[in-house]
Amino acid sequence: MKKTFRLEGLDCAHCASKIEGEINKLDGVKSATVNFMTTKLVIECEDEKTETIISEAEKIVKKFEPSVNMKKA
Repeated sequence: MKKTFRLEGLDCAHCASKIEGEINKLDGVKSATVNFMTTKLVIECEDEKTETIISEAEKIVKKFEPSVNMKKA
């Protein structure tokens, strides 16, 4: 399943890279990409783990960028 999110307030390319790397390490994630220019996060993951992965991804985003809001695109 592929999910797309907007990272509102993302203003650090280095943080975007860290977020992408951490989300890619999550169990069940096939691929995760953060496009700094469009502030979009695309996660491709196993269907049965989608909710858990999204929850963990939100925690990762807040860890690196506390002011960023992750919203469905």
